[in-house]
Amino acid sequence: MAKVKKETSGLSIPVYGLKGEKTGELKLAKEIFKVKMNPKLLAQYVHVYLTNQRQGTASAKTRGEVSGSTRKIYRQKGTGRARHGSIKAPIFVGGGIVGGPKPKDYFLKMNKKQKKQALFSALSLKLAEKNIIAFNKTIFNIEPKTKIIDSLLAKIGLNEKKVVFILPKMEKNNFILAVRNIPHLVVTDAVSLNAYQVLENHFLVFIDKAVEVFYQHFFKHED
Repeated sequence: MAKVKKETSGLSIPVYGLKGEKTGELKLAKEIFKVKMNPKLLAQYVHVYLTNQRQGTASAKTRGEVSGSTRKIYRQKGTGRARHGSIKAPIFVGGGIVGGPKPKDYFLKMNKKQKKQALFSALSLKLAEKNIIAFNKTIFNIEPKTKIIDSLLAKIGLNEKKVVFILPKMEKNNFILAVRNIPHLVVTDAVSLNAYQVLENHFLVFIDKAVEVFYQHFFKHED
């Protein structure tokens, strides 16, 4: 595993323990958490991300796809009515749909460099807003009860806030069991964190060695 050497330039966030007490500070790299803001890139990323969430599976049947008789519904002449050839015509109830939706691929591309820059820009914005904190590894010893995590978050002022918890890796533990039933809390691993999650939620909480894993993921090719 590559060795990561990044300057912190005085950037740091508070670290909390299992009881909500401050236990220290975590230094952050300026290459990630203090980059120049790029609003246009962030807007582009959000557009691409949300567009790619569309399934594009909606489909309406045309008159050629509707099941039913192909018999002419009444004779051509002598009725005084308009000429009709099929009960499956769009003007009849149960007939085909004109111009209805069909399956479509909405996928948009965005290169890795742009995604990386968007993520760093979003993280820098959150740090500037002072909306990033950390928990040490004692948080994994929490009892797997929703009310306990609610009480802990209330102590540090994060109750009823939309929060992303960033773990070193996703694995079943008491902490995940404690937060899984709270709708405004999101749990992800350091490698999977994306700019949309950063922007969509109020606070980011790095847990244990998540920041180190994050550095190693983005700077793994550097000596």
